[in-house]
Amino acid sequence: MNDSWTIRKPQEEDWPQIQTIYNQGIEDRVATLEEQPKNLEEVKGWLHQRASRYVVLVALHGEKIRGWASLNPYSHRCAYDGVADLSVYVERTWRGKGVGSRLLRQLEIEAQIHGFHKIVLYTFPFNGLGQGLYRKHGFREVGTFRNQGRIDGRFVDVMAMEKCLSSE
Repeated sequence: MNDSWTIRKPQEEDWPQIQTIYNQGIEDRVATLEEQPKNLEEVKGWLHQRASRYVVLVALHGEKIRGWASLNPYSHRCAYDGVADLSVYVERTWRGKGVGSRLLRQLEIEAQIHGFHKIVLYTFPFNGLGQGLYRKHGFREVGTFRNQGRIDGRFVDVMAMEKCLSSE
């Protein structure tokens, strides 16, 4: 088995694999408040509408994408221009095997290159694997929003976490 890893920006031929991994996150109800799977056109639109500083990365093991991550706008207000929101999605059979760490390390470098001083994220309190990944990389829990969103007709809590990339 090929044990080589590559972290890079996505190419057009990667979109179906990104879609599959994102839809797994939706189906498994562990990573997003989204409930409906995304079609390929929605994924393409999301990738094309992004400003260049909001980087998307994919993690390839050999030839296959095993995960992807992105920096996303936190707020439209200029006061928060240095803060990025984070998304990390890992193919379900590869969760807990270091894919998220590989992506997160490179995404933090990209964040600093693009002028971000802080990354925030939102996770479910019951997503232990995700929280473990973020804590391992220096994120801290800020607090929990009670009944923040709905999944399958019921309210769920959402935990906020943050990491400052610079001391300024």
